[in-house]
Amino acid sequence: MAETTTQQVLVRYFAAAEEAAGVPEESFPAVATVGELKSVLSERYGDAMVRVLASGSFLVDGVVSRDDERPLGARVDVLPPFAGG
Repeated sequence: MAETTTQQVLVRYFAAAEEAAGVPEESFPAVATVGELKSVLSERYGDAMVRVLASGSFLVDGVVSRDDERPLGARVDVLPPFAGG
């Protein structure tokens, strides 16, 4: 019988994203795209996270993305919008 493995995605939160999640990082199994991750995080953490995700971005294995179809790698950073100056 073949063994199946589920890839874990490490999600790290920064600033307002960490405040919304209440933890600095966590792992999720079987989340394949940025869009799926947004759905999971919105459902889990509610309005505070929805606000962060609406204007923030994702750093997927070192590459900034806002594309819901982008496949996830091993690590994703959830970044809130940053003020310029």
